[in-house]
Amino acid sequence: MTRTTEGERPPEDVLVALADPIRREVLAVLAREGGATSTSLAAALPITRQAVAKHLAVLERAGLVHAHRAGREVRYEPDLQPLRWTTRWMDALAAQWERRLDAIKDLAEGATGP
Repeated sequence: MTRTTEGERPPEDVLVALADPIRREVLAVLAREGGATSTSLAAALPITRQAVAKHLAVLERAGLVHAHRAGREVRYEPDLQPLRWTTRWMDALAAQWERRLDAIKDLAEGATGP
């Protein structure tokens, strides 16, 4: 498990939620529209409202969407902050690997030098 600061979601939760292409599309539609109901999402996607609801539940557990009642409907709005946290984690991981690869390169070049 990856350590996070207070309030941050573990990157694993976000990566699992985004592993499915339909969930990525649901999040993209929500980000583009600013929010939607499961019924309106189902009309925009090639899946049933029940399938949309299941995907929204996964996205909500990852903190990528928040539900709130608007009259008789439940509206879902995107929250891209967990995506930003995950991006920062991935950038830090990439930087660690770059440092390791640079060290290996330096060792290899030093071993074949004059």
